[in-house]
Amino acid sequence: MRCFGDGDPLYAAYHDDEWGRPVSDERGLFERLCLEGFQSGLSWLTILRKRESFRAAFARFDPDAVAAFGEDDVARLLGDAGIVRNRAKIAATIGNARATVALREAGGSLEETIWGHRPAPRAAPAAWAQVPAVTPESQALSRELKARGFRFVGPTTVYAAMQACGLVNDHLADCPARAATEKAQAGGSSAGAP
Repeated sequence: MRCFGDGDPLYAAYHDDEWGRPVSDERGLFERLCLEGFQSGLSWLTILRKRESFRAAFARFDPDAVAAFGEDDVARLLGDAGIVRNRAKIAATIGNARATVALREAGGSLEETIWGHRPAPRAAPAAWAQVPAVTPESQALSRELKARGFRFVGPTTVYAAMQACGLVNDHLADCPARAATEKAQAGGSSAGAP
């Protein structure tokens, strides 16, 4: 039995094929970081169901394109019922795109910044109670991202992004996806957003 996602085909596919699998390209990392910010206070399934609308609304999460968004784009996004219409989260996404571009222009990268905080592997959790919401690595990454101008990147949100992007494997020990995720992480495979 899956550790989550049973009962909804979209959620099951996300669990089986994406969550915990390494993502190391800028656009894929930017998308997941932004979507985790939008998810704050909501169900992940809500975000997952709106993901294609988010991608269309935010130029498929191309940081350069989103960084160029202005007030007309904010108004357009606030009127888009296909996404979560939260002004602060929309502004944070645009600001995070600008911070991503600035990071790149300064000679760094979102990839290096995020993956530079990958924690050491740990034992497979037997139950959700053993899965942390925050770790020292997510706290450190949150601080670094905030120092670089990112918003909606608290340590809990950042840890959720770390899980989603394969920096950690928090599939439960008896979850059928755990072994495939371990193999993907050990193989150093990477993927962008589908």
